[in-house]
Amino acid sequence: MSEEQVTANVPEKGNIYRRAKLWQIICYSFSAFPLMGAYILIGYASYSASIGYGISTAIIGVILMGTRILDAVTDPMLAFVYDKVNTKHGKLRILLLMGFAVQTLGFLWMYIIFSSKGFGIPVFCIGYVIYILGYTMINMTSQTLPAILTNDPKQRPQVGVWQTIFNYLVPMMLTMLLNVVILKQCGGTFNQQFLTTSCLCVTVIGLIGVIIMCIGVTPYDKPEYYGGLTRKREPLKWKDIFAVLKNNKPLQCYIASAASDKLAQQVASQSIIVTLLYGIVIGNIQLSTILSVISMLPSILFAAFGAKYVGKHGGRDGIIHFSFICIIVTTVIIVFFTVIDPTKIAQAGPIMILYVILMVCLNGSKMCVTTCNNSFMADIIDYELDRSGKYIPAVVTGSYSLIDKLVSSLSSVIATGCVAVLGYKTAVPQPGDVSTPQLFWMTMFLFFMLPIIGWIITEIAMKKCDLSREKMAEVQERIAAKKQAMKAEAEQKA
Repeated sequence: MSEEQVTANVPEKGNIYRRAKLWQIICYSFSAFPLMGAYILIGYASYSASIGYGISTAIIGVILMGTRILDAVTDPMLAFVYDKVNTKHGKLRILLLMGFAVQTLGFLWMYIIFSSKGFGIPVFCIGYVIYILGYTMINMTSQTLPAILTNDPKQRPQVGVWQTIFNYLVPMMLTMLLNVVILKQCGGTFNQQFLTTSCLCVTVIGLIGVIIMCIGVTPYDKPEYYGGLTRKREPLKWKDIFAVLKNNKPLQCYIASAASDKLAQQVASQSIIVTLLYGIVIGNIQLSTILSVISMLPSILFAAFGAKYVGKHGGRDGIIHFSFICIIVTTVIIVFFTVIDPTKIAQAGPIMILYVILMVCLNGSKMCVTTCNNSFMADIIDYELDRSGKYIPAVVTGSYSLIDKLVSSLSSVIATGCVAVLGYKTAVPQPGDVSTPQLFWMTMFLFFMLPIIGWIITEIAMKKCDLSREKMAEVQERIAAKKQAMKAEAEQKA
């Protein structure tokens, strides 16, 4: 079915598709401030555990894996909180503010209040659990918003573009602030002063983002935007969660795809792994931040191209095609590292330029995949509404997060375990350590080869998914028809 046929098959298009205003989409994208800020800060959890609580590297990996598993379990449980919070001020803003308050308490606990004061494993774990509860509340609520803001197949990718832009710019700016400015002022090593200052900066930036986000979602924080297709509202039950996992095939395919990618990305984003690549193999820890700055504009252009592609071909096809490009580019980068002296990358010249070009292409392709993923999750939420008649976006996102986090919980133990194999059993890697062949190949595996495995799984899973752009047009038609029937029935009774 062509794009023209899809449009032709949508009667009274204005009554079927709702569109958000640009300023509302931009405000929603400020979710990157509390979420990506937390993502960057929690990347230093290994250093906090080691420096602030005296925990060995091997035990750190086990602790972080265990807390990640707990994080997974809390996601579907918090779906019940999402379902039950219904106030005269709505639910979305309440959940966002509550989640940020709890997340902030967890960070202050881990990095400032009890850090470097003689406490050990139990206190560190309590702080981490508090952070998990807050982050989960913000993240789950945020994931439901794209489906609430708009169901227009051409605008949903635009939401993904803005979200992708912010998800790229915020970590880049924070990484530059923390690794270039604050790290230098704190002596050039990851110490308690660095952890304290970083925590305070991330907290203030996150608060600004949450406030702006609440302003943007205010017009949509009403039951009419997150209600189901049944007149009688039934409370959420555990069987609803199991039914979604069991019967929603597009969600199953997406879980396999996104969870495998997430595991690889989280391993590579661990600060100790970044230190291995840029601080030891290449020999310039600041280069990772500089590269992020250079990649900024090209990556935004990639994201815009990805959104245009999704608007025309759908999220599923976009994920398949851009993941394949990621595989090709990453393979070339691995070959590049094996035939050159990696330390030459840190020196201005042709080798650095070539490396930057390759990484820009890779980051841009990842941007396209992320844009496709954001749009496709909103499609899955609407697919579940059409399938079951219940608009329970937190169940869809919670079910996905349950499996996703169980898998990605392995990221910390993989990273710390592999680093321990290299000899870092009681300490963590620091910039300037000696590079060895074993360290080089371990870094190549963790930073590049593991993501390739994730993208291969994505290719297999998404090719088995049948939620194409054409099928989503049919889904929106059925949803609109059911809503009109409910409205007509209500008017008749009145």
